[in-house]
Amino acid sequence: MQTRFSPTQLADPGVAASEQILRKCVHCGFCTATCPTYVLLGDELDSPRGRIYLIKEMLENDRPATAEVVTHVDRCLSCLACMTTCPSGVHYQHLIDHARMHVERTYRRPLHERVLRGLLAWTLPFPGRFRAALALAALARPFALLLPRRVRAMLELTARRAPANAASVSHAGVVPAQGTRRARVALLLGCVQNVLDPEINAATIRLLTRAGAEVVSVPGCCGSIVHHLGRERESHSLAASLIERLHAELERGLDAIVVNASGCGTQVKDYGFIFRDDAVLAAKAAAVSAKARDVTEALAELGLPPVTLRGAPAVAYHSACSMQHGQKLDAGPRKLLREAGFEVREIAEGHLCCGSAGTYNVLQPEIATRLRERKLANVARTGAPLVATGNIGCITQLAVSAAVPVVHTVQLLDWATGGPAPVGMEEVVADRSAH
Repeated sequence: MQTRFSPTQLADPGVAASEQILRKCVHCGFCTATCPTYVLLGDELDSPRGRIYLIKEMLENDRPATAEVVTHVDRCLSCLACMTTCPSGVHYQHLIDHARMHVERTYRRPLHERVLRGLLAWTLPFPGRFRAALALAALARPFALLLPRRVRAMLELTARRAPANAASVSHAGVVPAQGTRRARVALLLGCVQNVLDPEINAATIRLLTRAGAEVVSVPGCCGSIVHHLGRERESHSLAASLIERLHAELERGLDAIVVNASGCGTQVKDYGFIFRDDAVLAAKAAAVSAKARDVTEALAELGLPPVTLRGAPAVAYHSACSMQHGQKLDAGPRKLLREAGFEVREIAEGHLCCGSAGTYNVLQPEIATRLRERKLANVARTGAPLVATGNIGCITQLAVSAAVPVVHTVQLLDWATGGPAPVGMEEVVADRSAH
C-alpha cells in the first residue's frame, strides 16, 4: 500500500510504526475470510482490509476520528485472525491499537459511551472495585429486563461467580516445588480472573509445583483491558507497575513468567514493543516479554506430572483468539490434554472468535451474542460433555448459555494429575463414575 506521510508525521514513533505496517498491505483480501465481523455483517468496512483503509486515511491526513471510523474501529474484536491469515505479514494488532488511541485522543463520544467506558476502565483492572461491582450487580439482576441492553449484557456476564469455597490467591507469595526444584517461575495473578474464578490460579500453582516449579505469585493487572479501550495513559500506568514487580523477580532469578489468561499473555509478550521508546522501562519491558510464557508453554517445558486420572472424558477444546492468533499457540494445549488422557474434539470454525474480546461483549453485545451462539452451536456438534479453553474471557462469555461446563485447560490438567475435579463438573464426574 502506498503511503504519503510527511517527514514531520513520521517523526512520531507511533505514526512511523503504523506507516511500516500499512505499506505491507497488498489488498489481497485473504483476511476477509477469517474476520468474524465481516463473516457476520458482510460489510467491507467491517473487515481488516476496510479498516486499514479508514485508518490510513485518518492518520495520513492527520485528522480527528469521524463517527464512521469510530463505528468500524469499535466493531473490531482485535481477535487477530487476520494476522494468522495474512500472507504479507501485516501486523494488524499494532495498527488497530494505534487507531484506538487516536480515536480516544481526537473523538468525543456521547456521554453514555464515555460513562460506560470510564466505568469499565475504573472497575475491571482493580479486584477490590470489581468485587464491589459484582455485589451491586447481584442486587440489580432482578430488574435486568428494565435496563439498557449493554447493562443487561454486563449482568449476564457477571452472573458467573466463583463458589464460596474457591481458593483465592490474591497476594504475593512463594509456594515451593514438590520434590526436587527444577525451575523457579513467577505467576501473574491478574485482575478479573482472580475475582471471577480464583480457583484457576490455585489449580495453576498446584500443577506447576507438582511439575517441580517453585511458584512466586505476582499480583497486578497487565493493562490489556484499558489498552484495548484506547486509554493509553491508564494502560501504561498499570503495565509499568507490573513490569517493575516482574523485573524485580527476574533479578532474583526466574526461568519463566507464567500467564494463565491468554489475553493477558498476549499483552505481556508485547510489552517490549509497547515500551520500546520509554527511556526508563524499555529494557525492563523487553526482558519481561522475553520471559513470558503461557502456562501450557511452561508445562510443555517442565513436562506434565504423572497422570492419575483414569477414564477421562472427551473435551471440546476452544482455542482462544489471543492464544491461537495472538501468541501462535495452537497445538500445545491440545497435546497436553491428550497426554493427560482426554479425548480432544475439534470445534468447527475454530478460528472464529466467541465474542468475548475483553470488554467487547459489553460494548458490542449484539455482535458478541451472535458469535457466542455460533460458537456454542459448533461446540454442541462435537458431542463433548465439557469445553476447555485458556482464557477467562472466553470462559465467562461461553458459560452464559453453554449447555455443558466450560473450564480452564489448566484445571483439567490439575485434575488429571492429582488435583480436585473443577467446580461445576459434578454431572460429568458422576457420569464418568457410572461408566
